[in-house]
Amino acid sequence: MMKIAVACDGKNVSAHFGHCEGFTLFTVEGGKITERKFSQNPGHKPGFLPNYLSDLGVSTIITGGIGGGAIDIFNEKNIEVISGAAGEAAEAVEKYLKGELESAGSVCHEHEFESTCGEHHQH
Repeated sequence: MMKIAVACDGKNVSAHFGHCEGFTLFTVEGGKITERKFSQNPGHKPGFLPNYLSDLGVSTIITGGIGGGAIDIFNEKNIEVISGAAGEAAEAVEKYLKGELESAGSVCHEHEFESTCGEHHQH
């Protein structure tokens, strides 16, 4: 059994991990989704969400963009981070289970470094 958390806004994968509406937790057994549960985002404090999700038994997090600090904490806890995902959360999980979802390595930098973030890039 494994648990996959998807950072969500509504039913879709959120573009911003820390500022998402919440997390849909998918329980997977034998390569199939057996349960899904939505948890409101308990609040964006540095370092809090990776620990919160780790405590829920999550082994993989799927998101759009995520900060480097959060990735470091997930890595320390041996939680796989798949970033650069988009679309419907359940579809993202299905793709991940088939090995079709690869991390794009979309790292969002903190807002004081907005010029280095893809969406905010200025030429």
